[in-house]
Amino acid sequence: MEKKIKVLLVDDEQEFVQTLAERLKMRDVGPDVAYNGEQALELVSDQVPDVMVLDLRMPGIDGMEVLRRVRKNYPDVQVIILTGHGSDKDEEEARRLGAFEYLQKPVDVDHLLKTLRLAYKKKMEDAMVAATFAEAGDFRTAREIMDEDKKDR
Repeated sequence: MEKKIKVLLVDDEQEFVQTLAERLKMRDVGPDVAYNGEQALELVSDQVPDVMVLDLRMPGIDGMEVLRRVRKNYPDVQVIILTGHGSDKDEEEARRLGAFEYLQKPVDVDHLLKTLRLAYKKKMEDAMVAATFAEAGDFRTAREIMDEDKKDR
């Protein structure tokens, strides 16, 4: 049986994020929802998601700052940027900070779902490779693998 992917959708456009959440639920992915950066950071600290789908332009703590904090404090969380107002410069910065993918609104839900699954797969593969090294007693390499994502992005 396939494990349910823990997804957090973060967007200040409440109608959009609720509609997206419903469409994902119809595809057996039941996401949690946050309507601003502050709420997203609180939810992550309570229950760390596998994948976060994050808008960039939000009042208060914007998406880029949420990305920065999540990647620093929870490096195994895969973050997909989903924005309607992004630029090439924003995409470059998001990828530098460790975003798994950068998508533009409107997005096809099936494409987003495929991206969510790829992000989850990457998270699981990284964890399995690190665990293999740890089981062999090579804790330094295991730690490097888990930290590698942080450095590379």
